[in-house]
Amino acid sequence: MSVIDVLFPPGASQRDWVADGILAVSVTLVAIVPYITLFTIPIDYSALYALSASFTLPLALRRHAPLAMLALCTLAGVFQLLLIPVPTASLIAVPIVAYSVARWVAGHLARSVIVIGAFASVLGPMRWFAGFDTNPSADILFWGACLGAVLTPYAIGRRTREVAESRAAQVQAAEERYTLLLAEREQQTKLAEASTRAMIARELHDIVAHSLSVMIVQAEGGRAAATRKPEAAAEALDTIAETGREALHEMRRIVGVLRSDPGAAEPPNYAPMPTLHDIPDLVHRTSDRARLVVNGTPFTVPQALSLTIYRVTQEALTNFLKHAGPGAHALVTLDYGRDALTVDVVDDGEGIENPTDGGGNGLRGMYERVTSMGGTLKAGPLAGRPGFRVTASIPFRDNTPAPARRS
Repeated sequence: MSVIDVLFPPGASQRDWVADGILAVSVTLVAIVPYITLFTIPIDYSALYALSASFTLPLALRRHAPLAMLALCTLAGVFQLLLIPVPTASLIAVPIVAYSVARWVAGHLARSVIVIGAFASVLGPMRWFAGFDTNPSADILFWGACLGAVLTPYAIGRRTREVAESRAAQVQAAEERYTLLLAEREQQTKLAEASTRAMIARELHDIVAHSLSVMIVQAEGGRAAATRKPEAAAEALDTIAETGREALHEMRRIVGVLRSDPGAAEPPNYAPMPTLHDIPDLVHRTSDRARLVVNGTPFTVPQALSLTIYRVTQEALTNFLKHAGPGAHALVTLDYGRDALTVDVVDDGEGIENPTDGGGNGLRGMYERVTSMGGTLKAGPLAGRPGFRVTASIPFRDNTPAPARRS
């Protein structure tokens, strides 16, 4: 804390100035009016009024410059002690001074009011009763009363300051926690947005890449068969149209959900995502050079697991169409195991040297999907012979059908 903050504690407002000014004027009137109306004592009234006012008016500084108030009141008290041989009504300001210094001055400097009050508690009674023959017990009683007028408000002021500082610390801690909470929420929001963008990118990649690959293969096959077998060309065109409509439908569904508006005239289409039951149709539409084998008894699996297996199969078949060559064949094996669901897509095509050409978004998307479900993905060329294999295995829990009861 700087010297300026000690001499002039921050936080006092214009309203505090007004309140402290009213307090100082009120105490001054209380200290002077009784001498004007009630008492007749053989002293200089002008000195009494001036010294009383000089002792009480500095109370206007009690929250803005408490040490300056203490200095002015101490100086006025010294002059009173020298010029006026009796206690004055202005001493009612002593508890206010002690409280104000304890409340608004930080650290050990606040104890200066105790030191000054201790000396004044001894010197004051000695000056006032200098011409009287008093009992030592009475002197001690007067000293204790004067010192109590300083210590009691001082203790109250320090306690008030400690409570205020504790409350301010609690408020600051709460603000810091709230700031950290906002930062954490913002971070979570950014992570959720990044995850959503990645998910949408994977979905659009799988839909667009697979559909365009199927359409390109069918278009090339239809063009080759148009001169020899016109009906095959017509069938290829039907497959292209059906694949295009399906891809457009899925893209509209995704974009519709993203742009959903409660007041929109056309609500978004929340059609179910593809499942394991759509894999046979997927293999059939991909090419007549791809076939499906299912091992085990199919059973119900979670939607997320089902969609992951479907997308992995879709991406693997897309890569087959793009890279395996026109004479290659693909085998899709869907294995319903006891502890895991496995899909294996293997082809006998020529393949490519680098399976991650074009940025590797397909394989990376498959890996992200499978690992997010707690599974494993293996993708790479076959050893010792042409071909490429993609194998995804995802464990499941509480999805194995219960054995049938014997009747």
